[in-house]
Amino acid sequence: MSVDQYHQMIDSGILTEDDPVELLDGCLVRKMPKHALHTFVTQELHDWLARVLPVGYYRNSQEPVTLPTSESEPDNSVIRGQRRMFVKHHPHAADAVLFVEVSETTLAHDRGPKKRIYAQANIPQYWIINLIERQIEVYREPDAAAGEYRQQTIYGLKDDLPVIVDGKTIGSIRLEQLLPSQ
Repeated sequence: MSVDQYHQMIDSGILTEDDPVELLDGCLVRKMPKHALHTFVTQELHDWLARVLPVGYYRNSQEPVTLPTSESEPDNSVIRGQRRMFVKHHPHAADAVLFVEVSETTLAHDRGPKKRIYAQANIPQYWIINLIERQIEVYREPDAAAGEYRQQTIYGLKDDLPVIVDGKTIGSIRLEQLLPSQ
């Protein structure tokens, strides 16, 4: 289905906020339940982003972003502009600076279809916080035609990951800052 058809289903009440689905590549996909660690890491990153984002950007947590063939709800996203700009519609791909998925049970999906959808939509940066391998996979330089990212870097627990917003480094973070001690 198209994004417009998806929106019509929401507007007419066919789909409600109680339906655990998102639109990915024209298909309704059931969202997976989240473990406590997934929720913790998502919220820790959300709080950290709140402290470092410059004026003119805001962070979303699990809120829709309208892409050409999808309406994804990344675990965290950084959006260019002010939240008030999006009272009548969700942010679009061109408004997005960064998408983050926290991945435990959905790693193959996050590395496969979601990465392709995000690259095709020209999302400048895509991070997978890989809870299984305890690393952050960072994808940059989308190639929309190929549905791939040209650059991939893996950051371990103690590696400093530069956080780049529209070409400017605004800080750095380590995965160990986001994970509870074992």
